[in-house]
Amino acid sequence: MEDWELDFKWLETRHKIKDLLGLDAVPDFQSILFLIGIQELGQVKEDYTKEEKRDLIHIATCRLLSYEGYYEFEGIDAEGWPHWKLLAPFPKADLKEQERYLQVQVIRYLGEV
Repeated sequence: MEDWELDFKWLETRHKIKDLLGLDAVPDFQSILFLIGIQELGQVKEDYTKEEKRDLIHIATCRLLSYEGYYEFEGIDAEGWPHWKLLAPFPKADLKEQERYLQVQVIRYLGEV
């Protein structure tokens, strides 16, 4: 996917989420990962602790990286939280490249749900 195409699809995705959730502004990358984490957890709470927010973003990242075989779903623990097993390390890339890779996977994920 060319950069301009990804930029367009990413902005389109952010606007769809904004409209769907009735937000005042388009969500940023971290917020979208947080929302995917909640979707994968399947439990909605009024407030999440800082640690839970970090864990939700991790869940989302694992789910997205599972598309290309970096992670594999292991199962749900007693508290209902999903766990993933690392199968292969993500190739070394700078932060911007990692984010762009995950943006592609977010677009793919949202096309499935």
